[in-house]
Amino acid sequence: MIRKLLFILLRLTLIPFFIREVIQRKRTTILVYHDIKPEIADTHFEILKSKYSIISLRDYVNAKKLGKVDRLPPKSLIITFDDGYKSNYKLKPILEKYSILSTIFLCSAIVGTNRHFWFEHSIGNDTCEYVKNISDKKRLQILRKFGFEERKEFNDRQALSKNEIEEMKDIVDFQSHTMFHPLLPKCSAERALKEISQSKKDLEHKYGLRIYALSYPNGDCSDRETSIAQKTGYECAITVDLGFNSQHTDLFRLKRICIKDDGDVNELLVKTSGFWGYIKGNLLCKVALM
Repeated sequence: MIRKLLFILLRLTLIPFFIREVIQRKRTTILVYHDIKPEIADTHFEILKSKYSIISLRDYVNAKKLGKVDRLPPKSLIITFDDGYKSNYKLKPILEKYSILSTIFLCSAIVGTNRHFWFEHSIGNDTCEYVKNISDKKRLQILRKFGFEERKEFNDRQALSKNEIEEMKDIVDFQSHTMFHPLLPKCSAERALKEISQSKKDLEHKYGLRIYALSYPNGDCSDRETSIAQKTGYECAITVDLGFNSQHTDLFRLKRICIKDDGDVNELLVKTSGFWGYIKGNLLCKVALM
């Protein structure tokens, strides 16, 4: 209730409205979801469709290359999903209902299998956050102690199947989210290269997809990863750095706003405006300086 009240109050300041109607009018906003339920997605997409001009990621990339981002519809907005959860398949009728061509970023070595996402394994939130800040080799060593192996086939699946991907191709632009979702800057140069390049090859060869975009796992990247993405044939790559995109945004460091999968309409509109991220960022900076 406190959280809901907070976002109601923030929306009532009319600052999100001002940002949307003035600042976002000439910018392209990219949102990212993960495992949203169909009924919540229905509510979110309806309100987003009424407030923004929803376009595809391909639309923005093409306009950027032609130097015509300013000719995109006002308040352009792109809807993306990271990871490729099996529940995303249930969104197909909702996406069709609102004629939304979204982008789902797939982990190529997990979709179509019974392998699991490492961050969904029972390791606890503290451990999960800890292993994000250590080397990839040490992360895998710790995960093994919890019974997790990247190539282990479990009894159930967490990601989309090959058939589900095939059925969604007409309404979803499937792109790359590496192979196993490691934290790329924590990987060796050899593994970072393989995760980025092999994912593209696998998705194109196994699923007949045209892969041009990469979503960095956890949004993390360094100059090494942006360079690899460019050299291995990607046209763009996406972070979770807060902000909007314009003609001047680096195609390999596109900005994106994270949306909570179970947030209500007030939270959605406040976050989509970037206002919440701005508040959090400034508060964190002030706390750090204290």
